[in-house]
Amino acid sequence: MSFDPIGSLLVAIAMLLVGTLVNRKVALLSRYNIPDPITGGMLFAVVASLLLATSDFKVSFEQPIKPIFLLMFFSGVGLCADLRMLKRGGKALLLFLLVLFPFIVLQNIVGVSVAKLLDLHPLFGLVTGSITLVGGHGTGAAYADRFAEVNNLQMAMELSMTIATIGLIVGGIIGGPIAQYLINRYKLRSSAEEAAETHQFDASAASIGTVSVLGALAGIFAALLAGQWLAQQFSGGAITIPAFLWCMLMGITIRNLLPFAGVKFDDKAADLISNVCLSLFLVMTMMTLNLVDVALSAGPFLLIILVQVVFVFFYVVFVCFRFMGRDYEAAVTSAAFIGFNLGSTATAMANMQAVTSKHGPAPTSNLIAPLAGAFFVDIMNAVVLTGMLALPFIGG
Repeated sequence: MSFDPIGSLLVAIAMLLVGTLVNRKVALLSRYNIPDPITGGMLFAVVASLLLATSDFKVSFEQPIKPIFLLMFFSGVGLCADLRMLKRGGKALLLFLLVLFPFIVLQNIVGVSVAKLLDLHPLFGLVTGSITLVGGHGTGAAYADRFAEVNNLQMAMELSMTIATIGLIVGGIIGGPIAQYLINRYKLRSSAEEAAETHQFDASAASIGTVSVLGALAGIFAALLAGQWLAQQFSGGAITIPAFLWCMLMGITIRNLLPFAGVKFDDKAADLISNVCLSLFLVMTMMTLNLVDVALSAGPFLLIILVQVVFVFFYVVFVCFRFMGRDYEAAVTSAAFIGFNLGSTATAMANMQAVTSKHGPAPTSNLIAPLAGAFFVDIMNAVVLTGMLALPFIGG
């Protein structure tokens, strides 16, 4: 069965609603902040994978709009960003990067060590390390080609795609529960929860109207178009900045320059639109997974992934959370840390969205996580991998 773009979008919306309903009905999922698109997409993927395995019934989708949703999301994030908040978050971003770099090094050491214990080539340890878990499918594909040609590693591409997919799933599942664990253990509250408790809330807050939605859409599309154009112009540089980061930067520019001309955007409308776009992007991604192939391809590498998950948990609880301040923002940032160090920046943002929708906003985390996950982490990952591949017992 094949769905055209409109049909694919309808199915995605339906599964997003199903995921939302299931999360509301199943107390365990709601309590631990599992993102709605992860639940809905996984339910569809499980059913579709079982049908394919038992009856050769295959479902395919045409999803040309999926990457647009991701760009719209980051454009909306930028459109909600006040530069005064970005300045305030500068110290937090620096601390976050100081926590991030040693994690990438240790993640690869863990991968290589377990691979050697399993009598596997050390390069497989890097594949089950930051190449796929931090770098995702794109970085995994790039290194897989190199390992197949230079090192003659068999099944490098298939393995890379499998590990990246598993990381995407696991990162979206455990980020919310770990953040909830931190919030419960240290009795953390957002500023919004504290304000509600003391009745210090904005009584004049207006509902979202047609004009505010249209204005936010105009700003998002302007940032998207400008970001795509800039990404094309600078695509041949020594360092490639992802298109979605350009879109976010253009959103920040529009948000902070247009008020001087008397134009203001409704942050609530922009936030609503961007969250819808992220949810649709993620549910579309999860729906297309063939979980049977993922399980069969992983084999002994599942043990390495399990060790990596345990390592991430302890690092987040005892290093990331503590260095980031041991407050509510630190707990939300920890959920993001898990998301893009096991899955992707979109997974990180979905983890944060799931936590903040329940406990209140975390503006600093919402700014530093996409900046670190989309840009700085790629540079750090490239530096670490270059150094480790230069070691004779790994890349030789």
